[in-house]
Amino acid sequence: MDSNITSSFIPKDTVQSGGRKPVYASGLGDLLMLAGVILFVAAVALSIGVFLYLQFEEASLTSKGEQLQRAQEAFEPALIAELTRLDDRMNAAEDVLYNHIAPSELFNTLEKLTLKGVSFSSLNFQATDRNTMSMSLKGIAHSVNAIALQADLFGKNTGIVSPIFSNINRTGEGVLFEVSSRINPTAIRYVNVSRNTAAAASAENVPVQTGQQPVTEQEAVEEDGSIPLFAP
Repeated sequence: MDSNITSSFIPKDTVQSGGRKPVYASGLGDLLMLAGVILFVAAVALSIGVFLYLQFEEASLTSKGEQLQRAQEAFEPALIAELTRLDDRMNAAEDVLYNHIAPSELFNTLEKLTLKGVSFSSLNFQATDRNTMSMSLKGIAHSVNAIALQADLFGKNTGIVSPIFSNINRTGEGVLFEVSSRINPTAIRYVNVSRNTAAAASAENVPVQTGQQPVTEQEAVEEDGSIPLFAP
């Protein structure tokens, strides 16, 4: 008998060297799949929300535009445009009127301020711009005192700024003199003419200062032989 008979009935080729697949690998894949599904659903929901919000904003903007259009039609745009043009014209006219210079007011001022014993033979008016104006005068007076009184009247007038009397000379006909001064543009603006009329009318009366007596025109034109107030 053959003694090499094996006692095991399990075939040798049925034995495999590999083991069982790990359980944790399958669970991790399911978890990743679940997270992906959740992110996809969230993205879809967010996209739908943004789309609905944009639709709502567009509808709201359209509604407000229609309301604004109805409001504009209720206020008559043609009338508003006409009133706007009228307001612009009135503002432009007011600006022109405010800056308009009336040189004739200077003649009125000189007429009211000039004494009877003083007369002017020439007037030179210069305006560099609407805010820079000056004048120069040549005149003759009965006496030096009359010139002094005339200088006092000019100095107290707000329209004549810093008057300077010069070149005073005695002649057989009287006392010759010259005057140069700046002009206050506000005083001869057309809008202020009516207001300056009342002020210029009262300028003929020389105000009395405390402790002094007003110099009368008669005293100014009388030659009393006193020392002249201005050097010839």
